[in-house]
Amino acid sequence: MAEYTIPMSPTAALLHAPAGPVVYPDSDGEPMADNTEQFAFIQLVQANLDAVRDDFVAGDHLWYPVEGHPEVRAAPDVYVAVGRPKGPRGSYRQWEEGAVPLTVVFEWWSPNSTFPKEFAKLRFYDRHGVREFYSWDQVRRTFAAFIRVGDGLEPVDVSEGFTSPIIGVRFEVKNNVLHMFRPDGTPFRTLREMEELRDAAVAERDAAAAERDAAAAERDAARAKAEAMAARLRALGLDPDAM
Repeated sequence: MAEYTIPMSPTAALLHAPAGPVVYPDSDGEPMADNTEQFAFIQLVQANLDAVRDDFVAGDHLWYPVEGHPEVRAAPDVYVAVGRPKGPRGSYRQWEEGAVPLTVVFEWWSPNSTFPKEFAKLRFYDRHGVREFYSWDQVRRTFAAFIRVGDGLEPVDVSEGFTSPIIGVRFEVKNNVLHMFRPDGTPFRTLREMEELRDAAVAERDAAAAERDAAAAERDAARAKAEAMAARLRALGLDPDAM
């Protein structure tokens, strides 16, 4: 979860930058999730995006868009920073990331969410350059999508599903359940499913390697047997090549 301040323009923030060292905490002291559904959502989205993207993907991670102002911050449930390399970070400090703002943001509206709070999030992301914003309302079971058009985030029609123009993820709501699909059309997988697929791939790779090793051992044994036979023939004064 996160704190969201009243949006401040980057220009105004720079004009009011405090003097002296500035501390940017890596935690806002808020819980990661309000309930198990939200926690599962964060894990599901972060893990799948991280698996299919070469960019930096994080969950419940603080973003500081304006240098000198640690109070201007947010901790999206999940985000993608397109073009930024993977790797550990205590927080995403935009001025240290080539001035690249978060590109795609996902939020889960829990039962504890309020409209003013969620609207403040949208305003924050709009003000600070997010290009796509997606939200799922746990209570109303509704999905919303906003795409940057010109200088602002604009809502789009998701009644027939929607595919992200940037990351290629497709969203569909069926029977009040949000379904997400990777760019290749396969459904988002749970961590357990991803682990099982990895284990199966490793087992298949190991089996293929064992098969190759067995075939190589068989070839080596046949070659050694042939060489031994040739040696015995030569010992008897016979030319194995002439036979």
